[in-house]
Amino acid sequence: MTARIYVKLKPEVLDPQGKAVSGGLRNLGFGGVKDVRVGKYIVLDMDDAIPVTEAEKQVKDMCEELLVNTVIEEYEFKIDH
Repeated sequence: MTARIYVKLKPEVLDPQGKAVSGGLRNLGFGGVKDVRVGKYIVLDMDDAIPVTEAEKQVKDMCEELLVNTVIEEYEFKIDH
């Protein structure tokens, strides 16, 4: 089974990397982009023997304990089996 985790900065947190990308896009002539927010995409290959409910709990715990800085980031995940 595969867990796909999407992490992004909370809306109220400044995103200097997103601002740099936005400026670069404008400099390249892509003026239609209003804003850019840069995040992370994490893919976990998990043991298929784990029940889906347990996998969901484990992924949530992984995010809360290591993968996501919950003070400034938010996340969502999807598990494909």
